[in-house]
Amino acid sequence: MREVIEAALKSAEVSYEEPRPGAFLAKLPGQHKLATMTWLIVGDRVLHVEAFFCRQPDENHAEFYRWLLTKNGSTYGVHFALDPVGDVYLIGRVPLAAVSEEEIDRLLGCVLTYSDEGFDRALELGFASSIRREWEWRAKRGESLANLQAFARFADPER
Repeated sequence: MREVIEAALKSAEVSYEEPRPGAFLAKLPGQHKLATMTWLIVGDRVLHVEAFFCRQPDENHAEFYRWLLTKNGSTYGVHFALDPVGDVYLIGRVPLAAVSEEEIDRLLGCVLTYSDEGFDRALELGFASSIRREWEWRAKRGESLANLQAFARFADPER
């Protein structure tokens, strides 16, 4: 199984490390979320897939979690889940018999798509007040607003 995972990661040109035998940590580069660190862990019967998405929301909890649950209805291979403190992850389990280079590529593509495409909306729903405060603080100090531009429609008082 180790060889299959390594071949898939190399074929996808994804940087990764193997901190312990059968546990691979891959770095998936994105556009909205700069990187999604994703674990592929070989178990006795399943390949466990896990990627951190975002920390627990500061606000608007009901709408934030409703959005996550709605997204779960259309995902493949992984789904949104919470850890004990409320941080959000993408989690999946695939039977080892179903694991191939193509399936790993598909799973990594799903993780990257769900994480990257949903990131701005998740931040808007769960962290809007913090983003507005950050925008205001940076604007007052003359700091760059480049990495906040995705939120200008609600964070920029000039709009």
